[in-house]
Amino acid sequence: MSELALAAIYCTLMLHGATEVSHGYSVGYDLHRIRVDCETSTQVIEVGLDKRSSIDSVHQAAFAALLTGKAPMVLMIDTDGREDQYEFQVRTVAQSLNIAYQVIDRDYLIRWQMTEYLRNYRAEVIQPKS
Repeated sequence: MSELALAAIYCTLMLHGATEVSHGYSVGYDLHRIRVDCETSTQVIEVGLDKRSSIDSVHQAAFAALLTGKAPMVLMIDTDGREDQYEFQVRTVAQSLNIAYQVIDRDYLIRWQMTEYLRNYRAEVIQPKS
């Protein structure tokens, strides 16, 4: 399952946030855009797999926070059950900058998605729709 799909599970099903939210900013006469992996009413969250490509997650979360005025967070999706050198770097830098950092297991996210209908069913049974 791709990083984008896993981020969508976390953002939409667990946080009820919005995925791939675009924000503009200007430099000189040019308009640029960034895309935030997950955004809630209070946080901007960058999501990354436990790979080298996630090293820039702290930078992206911090910049998105400056643009939006929301709290930054980095979510690392663990694929192998251990902290490697990239996860260590991201965690260390995030903590030194007081950026929230969380790790979640890839298989947990997949199971969460697979069982979402059960949570919805229980909610409907407890509070039936009119």
